[in-house]
Amino acid sequence: MYRVTGINLKSMPLGESDRLLTILTPERGLLRVVASGSRKANSKFGGRTGLLVLNDLMIKPGKSLDRIHHAETLASYPGLSRHFGLLTASQYLAEIALNQALEDTPQNDLFNLLTEHLERLERLPTNAPLAEVLAHLCQGIFHLLALGGIAPQVHHCCLSQQPLIANPSQLNPNIGFSIRSGGVVALAQLQQFQHQQRPSAENQSAQSNDTDYEAVANQAAFTPTPNRYLNGHQLSLLQQLSQPHLSPVRDSLDTAWDAAWIVIEQILRDYTQHHLGRAIRSATLINSYVASSQPQLM
Repeated sequence: MYRVTGINLKSMPLGESDRLLTILTPERGLLRVVASGSRKANSKFGGRTGLLVLNDLMIKPGKSLDRIHHAETLASYPGLSRHFGLLTASQYLAEIALNQALEDTPQNDLFNLLTEHLERLERLPTNAPLAEVLAHLCQGIFHLLALGGIAPQVHHCCLSQQPLIANPSQLNPNIGFSIRSGGVVALAQLQQFQHQQRPSAENQSAQSNDTDYEAVANQAAFTPTPNRYLNGHQLSLLQQLSQPHLSPVRDSLDTAWDAAWIVIEQILRDYTQHHLGRAIRSATLINSYVASSQPQLM
């Protein structure tokens, strides 16, 4: 028998009355364990098998699956369930952590980072505005990506490596975000890059066989086309996500702030799904939350 601290990231029925839990632990990484009889009304586990519940566990090894012998709840983040946006954001972060976690490997940093951001979300007021919820969600996503070594480059142009200084008053898009390039690109630098990569008319006319045409097509395929275009305000918000803490969300009732954070979340969502190689199911709930909060922006 062994003892771990774990937070429930996934739960599914098993047999007639059991549950199969996927738990993130700092000591052993990702565990899949059975909570016997937990679906019965009089189960000794009660609410300890709920999602995002943090337990102190005694686990008994089994032939195929280990089983929970004893569980004591340490935290359950009740504040998240009182706000649809906060609950959805917490599930979003948990889903990313689930896809990043490793089995049979200590995951102390991932465990601490996830629980820290869940605590930050829970500390938000129950009437937290859309912009504030999305800001905390986006920083949680960014920090998880950074821990995994795949955070997008946001402070330097991916093409030139020159620093990009955000000017929040710049309302015209002058920065692109390219998933293929790994982050932000200056549009001026992108135009120069595309010009350098574009074969001249003379060279194109000289190419007469299939191999040459294939080379031109491959060259065009590597040209980083931005997935999104950002203005100075949006770039400023994106860049602050790498900091330990967010700046206060100013003018949270201003729909311009809502719109900006919606863009940032969508950028990070597309980027994360690309690197994880799968869709984030919880993101569809974010769409519903945004629609219910700011229907005019959808």
